[in-house]
Amino acid sequence: MKELLILLCFSQIAVAQKINFTSPLDTTLWKAEIAPKPGSRVYTSHGKLVLDTKGGVTVWLNKELSGNFTIEYKRRVVVEGGANDRLSDLNMFWMVQHPGFHRHGVLEEYDSLQLYYVGMGGNTNSTTRFRKYEGTGERRLIQEYSDSAHLLQPNHTYTIRIVVKDGTTSFFVDGVQYFVYADPQPLRKGYFGFRSTWSRQEISDFKIYQ
Repeated sequence: MKELLILLCFSQIAVAQKINFTSPLDTTLWKAEIAPKPGSRVYTSHGKLVLDTKGGVTVWLNKELSGNFTIEYKRRVVVEGGANDRLSDLNMFWMVQHPGFHRHGVLEEYDSLQLYYVGMGGNTNSTTRFRKYEGTGERRLIQEYSDSAHLLQPNHTYTIRIVVKDGTTSFFVDGVQYFVYADPQPLRKGYFGFRSTWSRQEISDFKIYQ
């Protein structure tokens, strides 16, 4: 019985694939779509991905994900007096169908895609929303918050966790579940992307458990 218990414990251990942000940014692994505005750039520094932009930006992981998996990473919205520092839009896409990597960072350009989306602290840090894009131009709102507990704090390093399991997707912040959605028509595979707009953000410790 003791041997059986040990085997069961080992079977529950998920092996993490850590994906580093090398310097310079590996453009075969990470695909940046950025609005062409002066003073906007995406780069790496000290093992972190930095989105320092005046307009919209999406940075895609060039790896299609499928099955059951967890994405986990750390992310901070920097507010320290920089040119683009603004407390807003810690956002992300996942399970995105055929993104193509040819857009220019403008949010409306993604309306034709199927995907899940969280906009945390959107609309100048007044809303946190979970949507499913239907691929028809409809950004279907699943749930939203506007209370301060679910909005952004400046310079706080958040641990973000996205879980996709058996047709249900969940979104956690610092260990607290914000959203869970059992999709009757789930997206079974797709791409992940960091999303933001006018702000400066740092991302690190990106892991995938599958």
